[in-house]
Amino acid sequence: MIDLSKIIEKCKSYDKKAQKELYDVYSPVLFGICLRYSDSTFEAEDVLQEGFIKIFTKINNFKGDGSFEGWMRKIIVNTAISNYHKNKKHNSVLNIDQVTETNDENSMFNSEEFTQEELFSVINNLPEGYKMVFNLYAVEGYKHKEIAELLNINENTSKSQYSRAKDKIKEALEQISKIKKEHGVK
Repeated sequence: MIDLSKIIEKCKSYDKKAQKELYDVYSPVLFGICLRYSDSTFEAEDVLQEGFIKIFTKINNFKGDGSFEGWMRKIIVNTAISNYHKNKKHNSVLNIDQVTETNDENSMFNSEEFTQEELFSVINNLPEGYKMVFNLYAVEGYKHKEIAELLNINENTSKSQYSRAKDKIKEALEQISKIKKEHGVK
């Protein structure tokens, strides 16, 4: 068992051993977040490293209000968004003014039908804008207005990209399901 409060205090004094211990404990979880927002493992590793640098330099700002892991997650997500903005010139963003949300309750898929790797792969292969919006909305719980502000896009663009992401995910999962049935895989 680690004593997180002691590690945090030592990290505030720039103790390298405490920083390594904090990294060792939290990097697997935070790396998973980085992967959701990156095009490659290499890019995710860069985001993770940059995020931990921010965590260590801003750790004195953590006052103990709320979860420390939640505080770190927010830094990592914001670092991933900054990375997205930096690379945005290579991404295309659709701007559609009106989008009707689909009802997720009518989904024809059972989440147990697919492995974690299959779901991750489907989401990771979305176009960059779709992936960012989908992760921020469906995984991190941001509202479309917040996403619009974070990504410097119109709120309706956030809604349209989320809707299109869901459509692409549905198409990809249908393909995977079809292939599994053809090969007798459950």
